[in-house]
Amino acid sequence: MAATLATAYLNGEFLPADEARVSPLDRGFLFGDAVYEVIPVHEGRPLLLDAHVRRLGRSLSALGIDNPHSDGEWAALVAGLSERNGGGDLAVYLQVTRGVDAGRDHVYPDNLVPTVFAMATTLSATDYTTGVKAITLPDIRWGRCDIKATALLANVLARQTAFEADAIDAILLLQGEVTEGAASSVLIVENGELIRRPHGREVLPGTTTDCVVEVALAAGRICRDEVISEARLRAADEIWLTSATKNIAPVVRLDNDEIGDGRPGKVWQEVAEQYKARINGRPD
Repeated sequence: MAATLATAYLNGEFLPADEARVSPLDRGFLFGDAVYEVIPVHEGRPLLLDAHVRRLGRSLSALGIDNPHSDGEWAALVAGLSERNGGGDLAVYLQVTRGVDAGRDHVYPDNLVPTVFAMATTLSATDYTTGVKAITLPDIRWGRCDIKATALLANVLARQTAFEADAIDAILLLQGEVTEGAASSVLIVENGELIRRPHGREVLPGTTTDCVVEVALAAGRICRDEVISEARLRAADEIWLTSATKNIAPVVRLDNDEIGDGRPGKVWQEVAEQYKARINGRPD
């Protein structure tokens, strides 16, 4: 488990994480009326910061919450939190709620001040030499998964089920089609080509996945956005799970079945190496 580091941020103030307090009347606490982002920081440098901040803005706009910070202010917040926690390799978590209401009513007033909370956790290096296991589960989440909302109960239950099955994540299926992982995006490889589900309300647009696709295209790979049926998933040459904290995880076992020859595939090896170079060398 990643450890929460000493310094957090709450409503304009850096403070010890164990001293951060929010009102029980905050709509984020009462309703999950909030959005979030997780930004990886490598050697003190945030990765894909602009893309994460843009996605945070889209999520806020979708919920009708005013963005409390400019892009530059978000960048300064991430940098300040990283510096105060020693730099290095971190995951910076940003959360914005609609704010504190006078009571518990589903209908919200239009004069609430958003609550802004941020913290940092350690980001450990991942070793995918032998690959990872994933399971499949029905997708029982709400209909706006393109919004990165904090109301994650269905995801929590799916991830817990995966954990208890000694799997890194659960790949979710909706009406016989792959949507995404409980805490990741899904890519498959067929005949050397990368396939991912087209963007829509059923999936979160993945900033890491977009970067992976860019890297693969630059390496000469064909990448296509297409529907992935369960049968197509199970017959794939390779399956990858991507996220800000996982990078690119090669799935070598799905439920009780081996994927490919049961080892990370050649396309993964190629793209993962290029992606690692991108992380280590890109001035973002």
